[in-house]
Amino acid sequence: MTSVVFMGTPDFSVPILRMIHEEGYEILAVVTQPDRPVGRKKVLTPPPVKAEALHLGLPVIQPEKLRNSEELQEILALNPDIVITAAFGQILPKALLEAPRYGCINVHASLLPKYRGGAPIHQAIIDGEEKTGVTIMYMAEKLDAGDIITQREIAIEGEDNTGTMFEKLSAVGRELLKDTLPLIIEGKNDRIPQDEERVTFAHNISREQERINWSNSARKVFNHVRGLTPWPTAYTTFQGENVKLWSVVEGETSTNETPGQVVKINQDSFEIATGDGKTIVVLELQPAGKKRMTAQDYLRGTGSKLAIGDQFE
Repeated sequence: MTSVVFMGTPDFSVPILRMIHEEGYEILAVVTQPDRPVGRKKVLTPPPVKAEALHLGLPVIQPEKLRNSEELQEILALNPDIVITAAFGQILPKALLEAPRYGCINVHASLLPKYRGGAPIHQAIIDGEEKTGVTIMYMAEKLDAGDIITQREIAIEGEDNTGTMFEKLSAVGRELLKDTLPLIIEGKNDRIPQDEERVTFAHNISREQERINWSNSARKVFNHVRGLTPWPTAYTTFQGENVKLWSVVEGETSTNETPGQVVKINQDSFEIATGDGKTIVVLELQPAGKKRMTAQDYLRGTGSKLAIGDQFE
């Protein structure tokens, strides 16, 4: 029986871990990030992968940093045949990369060499890509730079956001890994070096990137909002306070008004001018200090406050 150390953290990784368990591989340990405070009350919360591992009765290791740690020595001592990572969140040290006989492999949510880094799904949607996929790759000391083993492509539909694509790509990753692992174990897999001239990066989303630039085209604003939904969420400011936008569509109204200006108020939505003379229709939003709500509820609650000519920054 092939022995595995699995490393992952968010919901994306959970179906992949579950598949490895269901296929009968011997999971020696599950390595994930430490529990973190979550929400306004800062409740200490385990990562989704830890919760799944405990449900499956698997031992869990949670290093703050893997390099030069006691936890690294603990993992090396397990002597796994293969290490499998999926959105773990740390680069593996050389000692671990060289230890397993079948190597260390990663389930990465892009068609490498495009979108190396921690936010490939967000960035693909923000950039308006029409397709993405999953790459199973050998891990290297350089970020997401290892040889490609297998890839599988899927479409990004117009109604998709980061949340829906996380679910779709997690399912793709699960099935692709299921098909790829036997090839690796039998020594029948491909090993294709990445084309360094085609490399692009998708670094973790910064707070500055979350802010909407109304001077962009309506299509760019639309992609920006859905690329950051449901997390970390795109925002704008109105009357000095932040407003998160949860759901928008491109409008059919033409306008010469200043980007960010409210140009139309409908019964269940309102429209904001963008940089290409088109509008963004706001369907769902979250004013500062309030819950997520429909634009219709927002307009009912603020009625006299929001008017044509008001400016979002």
